[in-house]
Amino acid sequence: MALDRTDRRILHELQLNARITNQELADRVGLSPSPCLRRVKQLEEAGLIKGYVTELAADKLGLKLMALVQIAMDRHTPDRFERFESAVRALPQVLECIMITGQSADYQLKVLVRDMDEYQDFLLNKLTRIPGVSDVRSSFVLRNIVSTAVLPLDKA
Repeated sequence: MALDRTDRRILHELQLNARITNQELADRVGLSPSPCLRRVKQLEEAGLIKGYVTELAADKLGLKLMALVQIAMDRHTPDRFERFESAVRALPQVLECIMITGQSADYQLKVLVRDMDEYQDFLLNKLTRIPGVSDVRSSFVLRNIVSTAVLPLDKA
């Protein structure tokens, strides 16, 4: 689907506030409500809008320790990777899992837990028990400077 300027503006506004009313959205992007709603539906049907989420304050929920965890696998086979990825998807502490290159690791995880005790339990009783995990290296976030899910649509 080719995006025009109005589509990009709609997507941008929805990234900033997914609870915006259709009337407000239409006003902000310079459309009347019906065409605006049609465009949003088209963007959803095209898969450009994957869903809508609510951003929660992790620290206020007691989730205060974030770790970046690099994982090395013992074998580089499709089956080994598939099993690891399936196991990681089932761990609610894992916010993000990406396959990487250029490091001695195969994956990097972003993990969020309450404290170091919970991280230790996660590491020893869940992560290192996944078949194929051969090395785990953890770094702990001291301060989060930039954290956003807003995509740079002006370059899309």
